[in-house]
Amino acid sequence: MVFKVLVVDDSTFYRRRVREILDADRELEVVGEARNGREALELIETLKPDVVTMDVEMPVMDGISAVKAIMDKRPTPILMFSSLTHHGAQATLDALEAGALDFLPKKFEDIAQDRKDASRLLCTKVRLIARRGVGLKRPTFRSTETRKLPDNAPKPAFFKSSGLLSGRKDAAKQPTVSSVIASGKRYKCLAIGASTGGPVALQKVLGPLPASFPYPIILVQHMPGTFTSAFAQRLNTHCEVNVKEAEDGDLLKPGHAYLAPGGKQMVVESVGVNKRISIIDADPADKVNYKPCVDLTFDSLAKVYNGDVLGVILTGMGADGREGCRNLKNKGATIWAQDQDSCVVYGMPQAVAVENISTKNINIDDMSSCIQTEMR
Repeated sequence: MVFKVLVVDDSTFYRRRVREILDADRELEVVGEARNGREALELIETLKPDVVTMDVEMPVMDGISAVKAIMDKRPTPILMFSSLTHHGAQATLDALEAGALDFLPKKFEDIAQDRKDASRLLCTKVRLIARRGVGLKRPTFRSTETRKLPDNAPKPAFFKSSGLLSGRKDAAKQPTVSSVIASGKRYKCLAIGASTGGPVALQKVLGPLPASFPYPIILVQHMPGTFTSAFAQRLNTHCEVNVKEAEDGDLLKPGHAYLAPGGKQMVVESVGVNKRISIIDADPADKVNYKPCVDLTFDSLAKVYNGDVLGVILTGMGADGREGCRNLKNKGATIWAQDQDSCVVYGMPQAVAVENISTKNINIDDMSSCIQTEMR
């Protein structure tokens, strides 16, 4: 199957560059180009592309406005291009909330040191989100309003229990469940790993958690370093639990979520009775593909918490998290995976599901309630 692509950018040079890369892939064909969002809307109606690449900043109609209009009129998978700046991060997150499925830095040298690798990554992302087009719709959240409560507002009660690669292949062996019965297992930490589609998925998971959530939350989202600070701030605005970009030396606290900083590695260590975050500069010579890496963080959790962890793998390409989850499970931890139908890319969850590392497949809309039931 050949996927039809519409390239949207106000730069003639950049449109030509993207067209050359995509047309070289035998599964992709650029069927049109647009200079702004308004032209893109017109061409989408006539060309009916399978996927759109979209710049954020354009005249006449910017990328965010175009995404909203496309998702309202003719939902289509969209890959955003953005600058690696704080403003670019905010705009990209706005586009993802509006319905775009993924993003890439606009400068190819920020994607990979080798041009071939950068071109390969671009084509892979375009193919994967194109396959996600069936049944696509704008993301919905339980509330679009800020979830932070005033300091004097009553907090929801949440008490600890005293009880103890890929595309979208149908490979997971467990059926999707929408609810769980609490196992009574003892927990000390919630850990979540995600990649493509993760920003929206994480907001859906964290948003309903009450401020009184009794465990620390570790978050590893594949994302550039300039994006994670803005993303943590956005999550903190929309969630009752406190969310921050993790810093070296942070002591883990209940009801607090710690997002691994992009471009670095995050591990958790024991310091007496406390658990402390250590942020490690990523070595350019390191063969680890992801920075931050779910496997490395989850491995450290297995060492400090043994099996007292609920590990959750959300949407994303590749298999990062599989070995970390395997190590956690060998210690007695519980591992869940997002189900195929609600994933933007069914890669990381598939990797843990097909090897029976995860015990449940859960739709993203039900994940938060299931976590609360299990960890209550």
